[in-house]
Amino acid sequence: MARRRIEPTEGAAAVAAWRRGEATPAQVRTAVRYALQTLADRAPGTSVEVRVPPAGVVQVIEGPRHTRGTPPNVVETDPATFLALVTGQLSWSDAVGTGAVTASGSRANLDGWLPLWPPQ
Repeated sequence: MARRRIEPTEGAAAVAAWRRGEATPAQVRTAVRYALQTLADRAPGTSVEVRVPPAGVVQVIEGPRHTRGTPPNVVETDPATFLALVTGQLSWSDAVGTGAVTASGSRANLDGWLPLWPPQ
């Protein structure tokens, strides 16, 4: 079953609410899912799995396709860190360096793909 795509106006509103510090838990989930959807649109592929539990997961970046078992290239973080990364409030190197993001595998690097939206 295909997942419902988040409309850009709904996603942008959720991201804006998060930036203002006014997002409800539902808006945070929507913002994360919208950011994951946007990342997958901009970096299509299946070589890196990006996990933001409990909100969602996507596979991105062209390269070897993963189909079974634990993926060789995984990026995982929490919703707040992910939203800080995609909005440019946190750099990839700082997030990985502090352990806020775990990145395993030779292709598990989103530095060239983030931020998705400029800082405000």
